[in-house]
Amino acid sequence: MHLTFGQRALLGLYSLVLHLAFPVTLYHLIWRGMRQREYLQRWPERYAWLDGKLDLHDTIWVHAVSVGEVLAARPLVDGLLAAHPERPLLVTTITPTGSERVRALWGDRVHHVYLPYDLRSMVRRFLDRARPALAVIVETEIWLNLYVECGRRGIPLMMVNARLSERSLRGYLPVQSLARVAMRAVTLVAAQSNADAARLARIGADPARIVVTGNLKYDLTLPDGVEEQARRWRQAWGAERPVWMAASTHPPEEDAVLEIHARLLDRHPDALLLWAPRHPERFAPVAEAAAALGMRTATRRLEALPGPDTQVFVIDTLGELLRFFAAVDVAFVGGSLCDIGGHNVLEPAALGIPSVVGPRTFNFAEVTRRLRDAQALRQVPDAAAVGDEVLALLDDADTRQTMGAAGRRQVSELSGALGRTLALVDQLLENRRA
Repeated sequence: MHLTFGQRALLGLYSLVLHLAFPVTLYHLIWRGMRQREYLQRWPERYAWLDGKLDLHDTIWVHAVSVGEVLAARPLVDGLLAAHPERPLLVTTITPTGSERVRALWGDRVHHVYLPYDLRSMVRRFLDRARPALAVIVETEIWLNLYVECGRRGIPLMMVNARLSERSLRGYLPVQSLARVAMRAVTLVAAQSNADAARLARIGADPARIVVTGNLKYDLTLPDGVEEQARRWRQAWGAERPVWMAASTHPPEEDAVLEIHARLLDRHPDALLLWAPRHPERFAPVAEAAAALGMRTATRRLEALPGPDTQVFVIDTLGELLRFFAAVDVAFVGGSLCDIGGHNVLEPAALGIPSVVGPRTFNFAEVTRRLRDAQALRQVPDAAAVGDEVLALLDDADTRQTMGAAGRRQVSELSGALGRTLALVDQLLENRRA
């Protein structure tokens, strides 16, 4: 990969800033460790000291930042394991929750370490140990030294399920020169939509190297027996009770969730809320907040399942949302009443569960639009309207059934991204062999 003098100067300036900021990484790990103890562990991996941890060759390397990206990559990783059993498969993450998901999903079938910080020396140590035949970046994570070093070594680099919201585009534009240097090293971009493709081209992706493949999350594999299990659960805690879920919520939304459930309990004293905060550090606070309001509260870890008299059940585990989505009547998908930009609305749709979201869904704009236009999802302007829609849908079984059927149709019609993405991976591997 040839860089001009100006590009080398930009790369040098970027690396200098990172070196000057290097002590901040220690502070960051300690600060995060005070909230989540796993951040105090496995520090050598974050600095690419991998002796005894990693020594691979001809590897397919998949990078998925955290839980959301790991779940998006799940069908792809499963497909790669089936199609290339002879190759080592390495999955890297940045967060402990992402790491936990990798281990829970694939165990020893894949190699796993944290991706190191984007300092040139660390990137080189990591690549010396990983020795990838192909680098696959899930969604949109742009690390300048990492991308450039892959280009220098002739490692094909593919961005899959790639997306870039308007908000993220505005964030990249001030550093567009750096982004262009990084994107020059990208061999192929598999974008989720035409709009994502256009925005990725604006930050430097070569339009000739962009293919619109669709969203991997549409190729959703439901756990075996998930709906039968949900029926058994409903029988155990009360089959006729109104049940809703608040999924992937963030602190600004927690008060709204409690207010909505209080309104629902006034109308239906036997109502049940299944609550799954987005981040593990929020599990205990939301359980405590519900109990403080006098709501009978249980958790997945302590009580396993709600009882007939449970009013709030906190899902304080990871990787179980699909199973619990199948057991509710209506879902509120969080991150949409605050500036997070929304979360995955496909999982409830695939299970035939109608969803309600707030106004801020820029991270899943196209998916939300498709489901909204198909009348499988309702998008409203504020927390009060979310409550109105949740309560109305819980009282209207016919509408819930119609919306659920529309959601299933949309997920079925929009699947196929996995096959297209795997074909592109095979093409890149074949080109490298040639």
